[in-house]
Amino acid sequence: MSASRAAWSKKYGPARDFAGGPRRRQKYGARAVVRDGIKFDSTKEARRYRELVLLARADEISKLEIHPMYTITVVDLARVRPGVPLVADALKSIATYTADFRYVTRAGAVVVEDVKSGPTKTTAYRLRKRLVEAIHGITISEV
Repeated sequence: MSASRAAWSKKYGPARDFAGGPRRRQKYGARAVVRDGIKFDSTKEARRYRELVLLARADEISKLEIHPMYTITVVDLARVRPGVPLVADALKSIATYTADFRYVTRAGAVVVEDVKSGPTKTTAYRLRKRLVEAIHGITISEV
């Protein structure tokens, strides 16, 4: 490090770069965690993953998926005519929703879970959740 860079760092703090800069605080104070090579947004989510892995080993659940994505698709009413079959051009994908976990219980029910704390249940999250539940016909349980 050059003398001028060292002086600058002493005065203003270490240089920040996008790849290896100092860790920033998350919006809601959660800490990202890596477990089994999978990145989780919070320690609570990583803990729930460990619980689900144990349930899978005990054959209580199967087909555990981490971060399954759902597409939110709407119909463009300007391209729809009464009595005419729906064409692919009329469907628009407007957003995606990523749940935390999806698995099948021993009884055969598909469960979709999202690990949430009070502050993370924002208005935008609740809207996306309701849209996905209505479009895909599923129920998202919050843990």
